Amino acid sequence: MDRLQSMRAFVRVVEQGGFARAARALNLSDTVVTRLVADLENHLGTRLLNRTTRRLSLTETGQAYLERVRQILQDVEDADAVASSMSGTPGGTLRISSSIAFGRSQLSALLPQFAAAYPAIVMDVSFLDRSVDLVEEQFDAAIFFGELQHFDSTMIARQLGVAQTLLVASAGYIEKHGMPEHPQDLVGHECLTYPFQQVRHHWSLHDAHGVTIDVPITGRIVSNSPDLLRECALADMGIFILPSMAVKDDLSSGRLVRILPQYHLQRLPVLLVYPSRRLLSAKVRAFVDFMKVRFPDPEADNWLP
Repeated sequence: MDRLQSMRAFVRVVEQGGFARAARALNLSDTVVTRLVADLENHLGTRLLNRTTRRLSLTETGQAYLERVRQILQDVEDADAVASSMSGTPGGTLRISSSIAFGRSQLSALLPQFAAAYPAIVMDVSFLDRSVDLVEEQFDAAIFFGELQHFDSTMIARQLGVAQTLLVASAGYIEKHGMPEHPQDLVGHECLTYPFQQVRHHWSLHDAHGVTIDVPITGRIVSNSPDLLRECALADMGIFILPSMAVKDDLSSGRLVRILPQYHLQRLPVLLVYPSRRLLSAKVRAFVDFMKVRFPDPEADNWLP
């Protein structure tokens, strides 16, 4: 019996709440995960889990064993991190999650540089516009906008910068409908917006002095897809809101122009989050250090043209 593999299977069954979900998380079959846990119980001579057709629960022994096993597996990871760090050659698979806007505008250009610097690291990158649970979903690092939903004391968050949410439109739209000079001028304009409650029917604009103006907005196109709304804006169909990093290239090229440049909707912190371990693996440390060099000022909006 591979004791460590059985321990990992046991912990994952508890965390996922079932054998089938644990099997998917471990990329193993249900049968293999069931056998690993059964082998562990046979080795210990006691039952760790109570199983029924509807639910799974820990026995008293299982609860006590779970706490110790988690520490053992963490110690094994720390030992691996020490060996990896001492080898001087970061390697292995690095799983990264990033918001779509940051991924497309920043990581797409940065990851080839990182790959060239660390040829032994394999990168598994997901662009997701949702908050992820690093531990539950087994990511080594994630890049978020705004507040974190799954942040706790087991994680470290480093701010890479601040992205302002800007108002933009095409030159063609402005030529047809005029340039707003004050937030209240947005009333009556065609506004391309999202279905989320905080921006669906009104936009709250903030100036450099902290003054907020709440403006009711209307528009014929509402979508949860920023790509669709951007294409509509480029087609002269209305005024659009998006984080600065997502429209930097369009503003620089003149495809879009900024509306009411003295105002913004939000200032969103851009956070790099990774697990807090006594000894980071060499691959995660390499990525964190790489990002620190490229984003040295946590309060800067690095994406304004």
